[in-house]
Amino acid sequence: MSDLNKLSLAEARDALRNRDVTSVELTEACLKAIDAADVLNAFVHKTPEIALERAKAADERIKAGDAPAMCGLPIGIKDLFCTKGVPSQAASKILGGFKPEYESTVSQQLADAGAVMLGKLNMDEFAMGSSNETSVYGNAVNPWRRGNDDAQLTPGGSSGGSASAVAADLCLAATGTDTGGSIRQPAAFTGITGIKPTYGRCSRWGIVAFASSLDQAGPMTKNVRDAAIMLEAMCGHDPKDSTSADLPVPNFEAMLTGDIKGKKIGIPKEYRMDGMPAEIEKLWADGAEMLGDAGAEIVDISLPHTKYALPAYYVIAPAEASSNLARYDGVRYGRRAQLAQGDGITEMYEKTRAEGFGHEVQRRVMVGTYVLSAGFYDAYYNRARKVRTLIKKDFEDVFAAGVDAILTPATPSAAFGLGEMTEADPVQMYLNDVFTVTVNLAGLPGISVPAGLDGQGLPLGLQLIGRPWEEGDLLNTAYALENAAGFVAKPGKWW
Repeated sequence: MSDLNKLSLAEARDALRNRDVTSVELTEACLKAIDAADVLNAFVHKTPEIALERAKAADERIKAGDAPAMCGLPIGIKDLFCTKGVPSQAASKILGGFKPEYESTVSQQLADAGAVMLGKLNMDEFAMGSSNETSVYGNAVNPWRRGNDDAQLTPGGSSGGSASAVAADLCLAATGTDTGGSIRQPAAFTGITGIKPTYGRCSRWGIVAFASSLDQAGPMTKNVRDAAIMLEAMCGHDPKDSTSADLPVPNFEAMLTGDIKGKKIGIPKEYRMDGMPAEIEKLWADGAEMLGDAGAEIVDISLPHTKYALPAYYVIAPAEASSNLARYDGVRYGRRAQLAQGDGITEMYEKTRAEGFGHEVQRRVMVGTYVLSAGFYDAYYNRARKVRTLIKKDFEDVFAAGVDAILTPATPSAAFGLGEMTEADPVQMYLNDVFTVTVNLAGLPGISVPAGLDGQGLPLGLQLIGRPWEEGDLLNTAYALENAAGFVAKPGKWW
């Protein structure tokens, strides 16, 4: 078999079980692809020795006949996940040289299932960004290009390295994390599938925290079936994470029937934004029609507090970030600034944090500290928490009225060029999260499915939002949408 790195998880799993291929062969094909794709800057810490060791162990396990679905499948791990003995920097200068002595629960569960770690993937610093331009490793690059234009495009953020690596077939799948859209937006920008499960479905233990009440890990894969396979391996109760749900994890793949007859799909009128590109509008309408043709009932719904979601998110997330990032002080681990004679502990903190954090992280820490300060706590932070409760209630009301899933665009545009969104106006960048942040604020599962190309040949995604804890049902609706859309486009190889 040639082009083994181009296989999906499901195809590779079946080929391994049929003894058509070995995990070592799969892994070597991916390692070769990674080495030939340095220009994408997707993999930032390569771990070929670990990969080949795990691949050999997986082959033995498959031979013995006791192998779970993920056994032997080569994947990438976002740099936000702590991996024992391997640099885990959250793409920040302040964590330079940090090699944890422990493994995050999610990456441990994948390892226990026999998955092969190829290395660590690029991302926005501390997961703060929508374009992977805030990384200490430099920009990750989207394998897609506009027509014949060779301008480099963003793969989205913060899981940009994960999206780029999966889209370019450097790995069969990758882990991502999603605080306000950081799995779904890059998935849409690169023509892959990404699901953020219900808050509490995957353990957050060992994942570097950005905003603890919003962060959630999830898989980034080549299709919906792969998302179902990998999500099952990532989920499960973890006593080390107090927000982890003690619920059984279903066999998500077995729930993929593609039958959505009689399902109610809501179309929220508040997501029709002023100035939305006609291509996004058309894709959304086409998606609704496809689901209708598959037997679903399409209904108009209202989520009245949607317009307050972005401002509420950009109060709550920075507030939690400023609290979480207070631990990076140069004392116990990571980088410590060079001190001048006579400098005390205050100067050490100030210099370390000023040198170690990039501009976007500094901006969010300052915003977060401001909204939590004595005079502004009620005016901003408490008010944002109340708005969050109202947004959550909007969704509860819609689901109580019998809606099974909600269809929206995933992003307000296709991938934009690196450097096109200037730092002078960070709000422009924040608007990329307009369709995704509500899902995090309400703790719901959401999935982005590639559904078409824009006029310049770039992928566009549609988002489906599901009921809490019903990822299986959501994946099945996404599977029906994927089948109807028939998206099979791949980026032309230029790297």
